[in-house]
Amino acid sequence: MTKLILASGSPRRKEFISYLGIDYDVEIPNIDESPVQGETPSELVLRLSCLKADFISKKRSDSVVIAADTVVCFNGMILGKPSSREDAFNMIKMLQGHTHTVYTGVTVQKGNLKRSKVVSTEVTFDSMDDDFIRNYVSSGECDDKAGAYAIQGIASMFISQVKGSVSSVVGLPINEVVKYLREFGLEIPVSKVC
Repeated sequence: MTKLILASGSPRRKEFISYLGIDYDVEIPNIDESPVQGETPSELVLRLSCLKADFISKKRSDSVVIAADTVVCFNGMILGKPSSREDAFNMIKMLQGHTHTVYTGVTVQKGNLKRSKVVSTEVTFDSMDDDFIRNYVSSGECDDKAGAYAIQGIASMFISQVKGSVSSVVGLPINEVVKYLREFGLEIPVSKVC
C-alpha cells in the first residue's frame, strides 16, 4: 500500500490531513525558503511547494508526498511569518481596514509524477485600533503564521470577508489535495471521516 507523507510540521496542515482518514507520516523538508529576486507571490509558493515535495520524494519515491507553502500579499509586498511580535504588530496594522491576498501553493508528488496548483484567496480585515492589535499580537496566535494571523482562530473576529478557499488561507487547499490524491489512486475512506 502507498504511504502518504505530509512534508510539513504545521499543526494546521496536520489537522486537515487527519480529516482524510488515511494514515500518514510527517517529514519536514530542509530547504531554503528565501524568495528569488523578482519572484511573484504565486511563483514563490509554487516553487517552494515543489521544492519541498521533491526533497521528500527523492528519499521516499514509493510514497505520495503532500507539500504546501503560504504567503500573504498586500500592495505588492510579500508577508511571510513575522520575525518578532513587533513585526507581527506592524503586519496587522498594515492589513487592518484593507483587503489582501493569500497565496498557497500545493504539490502532490509520487516519484516523478507531480500535480501542483496555486490557490489565491482575498481576505478583508476590519479597521482596528492599536490597542486591539497589541492585544491580538500578545495572544501569541500571530507567531509562526504568514501575515501574522490565523483565520480559524481569534483573528476570525476581525475578518469581515473571505473570497475563495478558507482552507487555503489556513495553509492547505484541501479540496485540491483530495482531487490530486484520487488521481494518484488513493481513496478517501469517507466512512472513517464522517
